[in-house]
Amino acid sequence: MKRVVIDKVEPEVEEGIYPIKRVVREKVTVRADVFADGHEEISALLLYRFSEEGEWSEVKMNPLGNDRWEGSFTVEHTGTFFYTIKGWVNSYRTWCLDLGKRLEAGQDVTVDLKIGVNIIKEAKKSASSEDGQTLESIIKAYAKTRDKKEIIPHLLEEKTKALMDKYTDENSVTVYRKELAVLVEREKALFSSWYELFPRSCSSKPGKHGTLRECENLLVEIADMGFDIVYLPPVHPIGKTNRKGKNNNPIAGKDDSGSPWAIGSEEGGHKAVHPQLGTSNDLKHFIRAAKKQGMEVALDLAYQCSPDHPYVKEHPQWFRWRPDNTVQYAENPPKKYEDIIPINFKTDDWEALWDELKGIILFWIEIGVTIFRVDNPHTKPFSFWQWIIDEIKRDYPEVIFLSEAFTRPKVMYRLARLGFSQSYTYFTWRNTKYELVEYLTELTNSEVREYFRPNFWPNTPDILPEYLQFGGKAAFIIRLVLAATLSSNYGIYGPPYEFCVSEALPGKEEYLDSEKYEIKWWDRNRRGNIKEIITRVNKIRRDNPALQATKNLRFYDIENDSLLFYAKMTDDLSNIIFVAVNIDPYHPQAGRVRIPLDELGIEHNQPFLLQDLLSEDKYIWQGEYNYVALNPNVLPAGIYLFRKYLRRENDFDYFM
Repeated sequence: MKRVVIDKVEPEVEEGIYPIKRVVREKVTVRADVFADGHEEISALLLYRFSEEGEWSEVKMNPLGNDRWEGSFTVEHTGTFFYTIKGWVNSYRTWCLDLGKRLEAGQDVTVDLKIGVNIIKEAKKSASSEDGQTLESIIKAYAKTRDKKEIIPHLLEEKTKALMDKYTDENSVTVYRKELAVLVEREKALFSSWYELFPRSCSSKPGKHGTLRECENLLVEIADMGFDIVYLPPVHPIGKTNRKGKNNNPIAGKDDSGSPWAIGSEEGGHKAVHPQLGTSNDLKHFIRAAKKQGMEVALDLAYQCSPDHPYVKEHPQWFRWRPDNTVQYAENPPKKYEDIIPINFKTDDWEALWDELKGIILFWIEIGVTIFRVDNPHTKPFSFWQWIIDEIKRDYPEVIFLSEAFTRPKVMYRLARLGFSQSYTYFTWRNTKYELVEYLTELTNSEVREYFRPNFWPNTPDILPEYLQFGGKAAFIIRLVLAATLSSNYGIYGPPYEFCVSEALPGKEEYLDSEKYEIKWWDRNRRGNIKEIITRVNKIRRDNPALQATKNLRFYDIENDSLLFYAKMTDDLSNIIFVAVNIDPYHPQAGRVRIPLDELGIEHNQPFLLQDLLSEDKYIWQGEYNYVALNPNVLPAGIYLFRKYLRRENDFDYFM
């Protein structure tokens, strides 16, 4: 009879329809309610296996109280793992517990010992040869011993209980009704630092179209700043029909270069490189050069076309045509994007279309690209993304997809559940303490944390937030520190961010003279840049494992609404980072912070050291409440490495 109930399993996404996500060597911690009628002892095991393995591995689950149980396992390679739970009424452990109570009450246990040995005899019937010999030795020892009480310590030792756990009546075991999945990706899906730049703006001479070969000259500098992903907007030929001019002018000048997102011309489409940038071999060379600097290259994947794209003539059925026989341009009324034609996913020829779009990804994988930033995935069918991501990851599990979907929360989360490795977020517009705490709490303390990996961008080529427009240099540093320490994945639209470019179109969150529509030339030594701060922040991220995850974020009290105080810690507390940020870019702010002494195992009278890794200052604090003051005109944030205060036997005090 199966008496055990297994319920409220966590993590479990949408009743197990979608997998949770982890990266290689990350832990999966599973909790569940496991209980039965009566007062007997319950045992529970967490089972897990790789998708290509038939045998389950087992991990003992431990009781947390109130019938809640927990167990963990670590995923060691990419692919799909499965996990489930089994539980049973443990007759032998129940017998041991009852025997202990009877002994404590001074009762005669002669008959009870016979019952216990009979349970062992029953288990021996299904035991392995080696375990059977061990159980047989216990049975024989009981039979030979005159004073049966002498065998009691052996019967009650944990070694015997653990052995008996292996041999229970399978007819009484309850197995959870679902096998839940874990999608395991490589480490970079969890921890990455992105730098976006337009290669056409990488020329050594102002006013000249840059090339991929010239862009290679910047790779050392970008790597030295600590970035590990160089993200390039579309590198394909750009259409001429309805080409946009500077500042999104619907009428382009003779020399206007157009938007890279208007993909395709007579020179080729999604599988071609813009001739002025170079060739596919030049891109291969660029990828190899980046790899030498410890970086990977991410390409923009934008499933849309210019009116000049070869697909328009070769496959007109893949587009929408209006009653006047004109093609339907992209629009978000009242906005119109006349230089772009959206693909019609409702076409009757959808199978050929999907295969071709898959072929685009495979083409660039062959070139050496394994990271794709996907443009506007929320405007394409969910079923398409689920299919294409599954298809690609089946053969290329190392591929990472970043979803650029600034849209409704449920749509963003759905795309993540379908397989996107990382996702753009609302961080760009969360500025106040309340907004940041509320949003980050949602991302790190709800079911979302199991499948949605946020990637925080303070700016993009499309977005120059008001906070950066008016907050000055301090605002750029504040948003950098927040993005890089709140989330383990973050990125910047590089040159404008490191040079604190804040000029916007009047009344809009868009760059004035946007690089989307014209070639720029950046003075790499421009005064007022924050490259040194960016470099320091990225080094802090690399050196501290606590900052290489997002789910471990915890906010703590600070007595000032302009100050944010939070921490990240590794599971074993070997690396503890506190962060204080003044989110007011104009005025100095101060307040008392509360340090979670009990969580850290610190006595209230025990000093501890906080080393500010940004300023290199050191502070010795004591007690639960301590004082923080941050001046945005000096440094608006502190990233503090926590060190305990210890005492050696010779009474020499030190920190570690």
